[in-house]
Amino acid sequence: MALRRGRHQRTVDYWPGFVDALSTLLLAIMFLLSVFVMAQFLLSREISGKDEVLTRLNSQINELTQLLALEKSGKQDLEDSLANLQASLATSEGERSRLQSLLDQGSGSTAAADQRIGDLTGRLEAEQQASGRAMSQIDLLNQQIAALRNQIAAIESALQASEARDATSQTKIADLGRRLNVALAQRVQELNRYRSDFFGRLREILSDRENIRIVGDRFVFQSEVLFPSGGNELNPAGQEEMAKLAMALLDLAKEIPAEINWVLRVDGHTDNVPLSGAGRYVDNWELSSARATSVVKYLISKGVPPGRLVAAGFGEFQPIAEGDTKEARDQNRRIELKLTEK
Repeated sequence: MALRRGRHQRTVDYWPGFVDALSTLLLAIMFLLSVFVMAQFLLSREISGKDEVLTRLNSQINELTQLLALEKSGKQDLEDSLANLQASLATSEGERSRLQSLLDQGSGSTAAADQRIGDLTGRLEAEQQASGRAMSQIDLLNQQIAALRNQIAAIESALQASEARDATSQTKIADLGRRLNVALAQRVQELNRYRSDFFGRLREILSDRENIRIVGDRFVFQSEVLFPSGGNELNPAGQEEMAKLAMALLDLAKEIPAEINWVLRVDGHTDNVPLSGAGRYVDNWELSSARATSVVKYLISKGVPPGRLVAAGFGEFQPIAEGDTKEARDQNRRIELKLTEK
């Protein structure tokens, strides 16, 4: 009766459920942080591309503004020249009129007056031609200024369109981040549900032994259950426990959706006692890795797909119990199983 009461007390233990909930919360927080970092990265890359486009557009506007200023300056010079030519033309016409009146009044100096009139007429025609060329240049400059203004207007329109696209892109990024958050949260919830089912099945089918327990989101086997001291070959009791594990894992694999890329990670850990040089392994690193690999190979021999298994050795560098007591070393010599995503 005392033994049954002890087992009943161990069964009603709420601590694993609390740890499962806490690990789920931590996974959700880590997921949100990763999504936030990814969204920031995408947003910064999109904004940097827009900044480069804006920089090029501003540079083109500056160049066009300088060309417009130069054209305006040239136009002003031509207008000044035209004014001077028009003034000279008016003076020449006045002189011609004066000479023509003198010619009409007297006939003594007719030849000289004709020569003078011919010279003034030639000068007048030359100035008229120069004035015509100046007017043509002014018309050409006006056309160039109009074209430059059209280019500046087009660039301003493109800049406004770019800013509008940038605002639209930011809105799309925010919407994508929200949808990604929802999708990943659903994936995490699904995997957590299957992990809870997996651990529940292991509790039912594995032996009721104190050296097989659940710690957080991991199923922990003490090394003495699976391996002889200093060795990596599964003993008969260890093979029996791993066969049960393989059966539960194969049943669960049929239920997990194909889009969830899950793996069972097998982690080997040792205590901090150095290995003697006479053994097969040089140090605890090699021993922990060899033990994890042995578990993985045995599960594969029982039909578990190799792509769903990962083996890792941590030596003595991730203890779960501090100190150099025998109890602490016993707890640190362990094999941990964790159902997670790749």
